[in-house]
Amino acid sequence: MIENLQYNNERSDLAIPEYGRHIHKMIQQVMAEDDKEQRNKQAQAIIGIMGNLNPHLRDVADFQHKLWDQLFIMSDFKLDVDAPFPKPSAEVLAAPPTPLDYPQSYPKYRFYGNNIKGMIDVVVGWEEGELKEALVYVIANHMKKCFLNWNKDTVEDHVIFNHLAELSDGKLVLTGKEETLTDSENLIRLTNKRFGKGGTRSKHKKYRNPKQQQRRK
Repeated sequence: MIENLQYNNERSDLAIPEYGRHIHKMIQQVMAEDDKEQRNKQAQAIIGIMGNLNPHLRDVADFQHKLWDQLFIMSDFKLDVDAPFPKPSAEVLAAPPTPLDYPQSYPKYRFYGNNIKGMIDVVVGWEEGELKEALVYVIANHMKKCFLNWNKDTVEDHVIFNHLAELSDGKLVLTGKEETLTDSENLIRLTNKRFGKGGTRSKHKKYRNPKQQQRRK
């Protein structure tokens, strides 16, 4: 009896371990079938079992296509059946993934973030008018808030205006205008309120069981 025991290190590797060894054995049996019509029926049955193992994916688009691709992968692309979808290629599966192109931007003021720089680049091309002026002040206020997230003290408006002019290559100039940005204290208060910092304590007293109060007495 001990001689008939099998260990996983003595068995073949599973192409897709999530389906277990029984599914892989069933696929091997289908591959050993000589009659193609029987192979087609057995392959359809295996696809049904694989679908029952993943009921949460039934509403996902191309779910059946995915199951058939996995069936061929588990057969090492040697299964000869009539599938409703094109048979995948082993070369495509073995090909290394395409490297992602990460943004290689190194802004001078990193605490503003790339989104602010992108907004500035967009608004520079707008026509002059009230809408552009209002958006420029919105961007400047957001820059001030980002600055205060990095430095919790305070910052003067002219510092933000100088940074805005520098990031826009001198095309967005707010220096000398009468309007001012939101006060630093208000921006810090709004940020703390958003993230639940420095909030006031609840005025409601915590409920205590009368029996617990008697025990403490």
